Amino acid sequence: MTRTIPSILFMITILLTAGIAASVDVIEDANALKSKGTKTQKYGSATKNLVCGAQLCSEIEEIPEPKKEVEPVPPPKTEPKAEPAPTPAPKAEPAPIPAPKTQTQTKQTMEKASSWQTSSGTITSSQDPGVGHETHQLAIILPPTSNVYKGILSYDASEPIQLVALHGPLERGDAQGQAIWTPDGKTKFAMTFVDPQTSMGSWVFTGNALAVHTLSSDQFTVSYSVSYMEKEPSDTVLSGTIESMQDPGLGHETHQIVIILPPSDNTYGGVLTYSASEPIQLITLHGPLEQGDDNGQAIWTPDGETKFALTFVDNGDAMGTWVFAGNALAIHTLNEDQFTVSYSVVAGQ
Repeated sequence: MTRTIPSILFMITILLTAGIAASVDVIEDANALKSKGTKTQKYGSATKNLVCGAQLCSEIEEIPEPKKEVEPVPPPKTEPKAEPAPTPAPKAEPAPIPAPKTQTQTKQTMEKASSWQTSSGTITSSQDPGVGHETHQLAIILPPTSNVYKGILSYDASEPIQLVALHGPLERGDAQGQAIWTPDGKTKFAMTFVDPQTSMGSWVFTGNALAVHTLSSDQFTVSYSVSYMEKEPSDTVLSGTIESMQDPGLGHETHQIVIILPPSDNTYGGVLTYSASEPIQLITLHGPLEQGDDNGQAIWTPDGETKFALTFVDNGDAMGTWVFAGNALAIHTLNEDQFTVSYSVVAGQ
């Protein structure tokens, strides 16, 4: 019995030893499987002696992980900016061909170029600056100009006044007996001087200047309204001085005449203001007449064949204003002596 117990213990010891040895092998195999490819750098030196298959894990050459090829991300597509198309230079449009002017267009153009102006006010007179007029009073309505005024003046003064239109300045030698106004004795104007002997009224006029005047040294006051146009000289807008010549009309051989507007197929219409060296007559002609049209009316003819009807106005004065119409305009005397006349005329056709 005593010998049996030790034998049993010996057998148990052997069995336990064998079991432990078997367990160790199993654990190492498991560790080897777990540690296959274990990186010492990652998990420390404790993994160095682990078995990986038939060799230590530390002896296994590290298999680099395949690098994932990163596909380059294409930059976002941007629509190419369309460059702005160059702005074409504006094509020069051909100048429009003007349509032929109608009578209405022509009339509108003439009205625009000859537009009327108006002025009104009240003036207190001052001493007349004209040489020889030192004791007179003067109120200038329209100042001197190289153009020609045409218009109508309405006035109301504190006393009777005279109306004055100037023509000029005159050329050297043109002062030949007509009324003259000069501020310095050198620059001279012919003067139309009309005395209506009233303090109020209206006057149709032409000239290079317009004024209201008295023959006294006392100041006066005048209120006025004037409607006028200022026109540049032309064939029918004139201001000048002319010496007369023998009248070429049959039966007028002992008369003198100054032709202001020559005979025309068109009809003149306008205003004449004048200042002559002696009393004159005003003439307009109408025609030429058709055969047989001369039936007792006054006739003017240069040759006995071409005949004009004659309007002959004798106011018995050397200066004044005349509103007229006709195919010619002239100033006339019934004597053989030459005369001089200064005038301003504005006419249309």
